[in-house]
Amino acid sequence: MTYTRRDFFQFAANAGMALGAAGYLSNPTRALAQQKLTQDDLLSFDTKGQVTLLHFTDVHAQLMPIYFRPPDTNIGVGDYAGIPPHLVGEAFLKEFGIDAGSPLAYAHTFLDYVDLARAYGRLGGLDRTATLVKAIRAERGDDKVLFLDGGDTWQGSYTSLKTNGQDMVDCMKLLKPDAMTGHWEFTFGEDRFLEIIESMGYPFLASNIFDAEWDEPAFDNTAMFERGGVQVAVIGQAMPYTPIANPRWMFPKWSFGIRPDVLQANVDAAREAGAEIVVLISHNGFDVDRKLCSVVKGIDVILTGHTHDAVPVALQVEDTLVMSSGSHGKYLGRIDLEVSDGKVTGYSSKLIPVFSDVITPDAEMAAKIAEVRDPYKDELGRVIGKTGSLLYRRGNFNGTWDDLICRGIMEERDTQIALSPGFRWGTTLLPGQDITIDDLYTETSMSYPAVYRNEMTGAQLKEVLEDVCDNLFNPDPFLQQGGDMVRVGGMTYSCTVGEKIGNRISEMKLAATGEAIEPDATYVVGGWASVNEGTEGPAIYDLMESYISGKGTVSVADERTVKVIQ
Repeated sequence: MTYTRRDFFQFAANAGMALGAAGYLSNPTRALAQQKLTQDDLLSFDTKGQVTLLHFTDVHAQLMPIYFRPPDTNIGVGDYAGIPPHLVGEAFLKEFGIDAGSPLAYAHTFLDYVDLARAYGRLGGLDRTATLVKAIRAERGDDKVLFLDGGDTWQGSYTSLKTNGQDMVDCMKLLKPDAMTGHWEFTFGEDRFLEIIESMGYPFLASNIFDAEWDEPAFDNTAMFERGGVQVAVIGQAMPYTPIANPRWMFPKWSFGIRPDVLQANVDAAREAGAEIVVLISHNGFDVDRKLCSVVKGIDVILTGHTHDAVPVALQVEDTLVMSSGSHGKYLGRIDLEVSDGKVTGYSSKLIPVFSDVITPDAEMAAKIAEVRDPYKDELGRVIGKTGSLLYRRGNFNGTWDDLICRGIMEERDTQIALSPGFRWGTTLLPGQDITIDDLYTETSMSYPAVYRNEMTGAQLKEVLEDVCDNLFNPDPFLQQGGDMVRVGGMTYSCTVGEKIGNRISEMKLAATGEAIEPDATYVVGGWASVNEGTEGPAIYDLMESYISGKGTVSVADERTVKVIQ
């Protein structure tokens, strides 16, 4: 199979070359503001074959357009070091032939982020996504399109927390997905989760979740569709480490895992039932799915999620196409498939950046978004402070939003050290922006928000850091759990990525004094999002509202408290 990037990049290439020739790239804002994108540019595509797959994942309840700074650090290990998706900045631009300062450079990299954000504006917004989905369905015909939701859809905003995900459920129904899988959906608890999936009107698929007592499949694993005269099997794969990454006590009856043998059996069963192509909607994470391509045979396409990687085109791994469609509603993935004699004989792919100022909002979806947000409008817009610096979350080891949260925990809970989980959800604020309740909850909205205050020894701190680090950098992708490294406040350390567990973390010191953190000494530590049942403390969003309101204006220098040794 072959593919071309030409159609995908054509709307950016001319602008990028013109800017370079004119010498504008060193000061891009003025020049970029003159560039014009159109909705037609974004929808331009090398249409092919009988089947169109649309992929949407990890929106984390973001109904409105947002800023989201891509990471400046994305480390791959072992065989996956230095290849997509583990490329950032200039290396990413070079790999995919993207011009610096172009629209795609802004959508996909952290380079000149503030200037480019001010020139190009926000991305996402479910009403803009609806416009694109409806346009593609109109172009291809409903009988050729499958729209698949990769999960992490219901959680991550003020309104999703207050409505127990109903705001997202109501809005997603208008997009008419054909199937979904999930992860953070389970943190609404078993009862609420089941209530929602029974009312959605489309299947929740999870090949890898079993009843913990009876060791039987807990959910449907496969749905069959006919598109363009082709029999398509869609199999779901939920996040395999959900009971470790999130509180097991919220859904104790279900057992998770990668379960490649089960997945292979379900692929084989789908083929025997007449499937000409097999599509996996997965919340495994990119590297897990890359390895899965060599372990499970017969999957034509994996639409992967969980790790929030945005890759401009589908990548061919073994005999499988892998499409990773980013997060927060910034993108819509598209793959067209040409199928002959039960095999994919050709394809085109493209990750469409949802530039919100370019796309006409869909009126039906815009009205529904206004309806679900209106009861909370005053609170959503309530200003609690202002940021004097860029506040972002993503990066393997740090993010200024979490640096701010660590400061708030240390001051409000009077601790020496603070820990903030390496969540990849959470949007970006530009310097000078007001901080609203809406903004705060995009970083903190969750169902187990207590901020704890405990004593820990230096040895226990090291054990926590080593454990999380191994979840991220174990050379076997099947032992990785996704996410980023736990963020720290009040301390510094070194991390040798290539070492084994127990030997990666060193040089742990108190930031205030430079003193070594001793294994037998005891330290007061604060943190949030503990998976332990009964954790006590104020909710993180209440604590941070108090902290930010007290400061008025907050500024967080982008300091690196972790020395990374590769």
